[in-house]
Amino acid sequence: MDRNDPESVVRRYYDLVDAERYDDLVALFAEDVRYERPGQEPIEGRDALRAFYEEDRPLDDGSHEVHDVVVDGETVAVRGAFSGRQDGERVAFGFADVHEFDGGSIACRHTFTDRDEV
Repeated sequence: MDRNDPESVVRRYYDLVDAERYDDLVALFAEDVRYERPGQEPIEGRDALRAFYEEDRPLDDGSHEVHDVVVDGETVAVRGAFSGRQDGERVAFGFADVHEFDGGSIACRHTFTDRDEV
């Protein structure tokens, strides 16, 4: 699989977030990325995205299991499960993410879960 096609980039994203390799992770995103999570303010720009992963993300010590990936041109939808810790407690929940690409980078990401905050 080509490391630059949208599906490969998205699959790499989950590997990098689980490995806590935030420099490599942030490089997958456009400079003006927008990350939207229901009920929370959007994260805008690479610097804010890096700060979120390094300092503000309420989830840690976890892993993603990708169940389904659907690619439609420059949009990649993912359904999966996360297990790890949130605020020191063990958690496991399903998620759905939509990644929108522009110029080979993730320009916008939407996350949906049954959790109040991720």
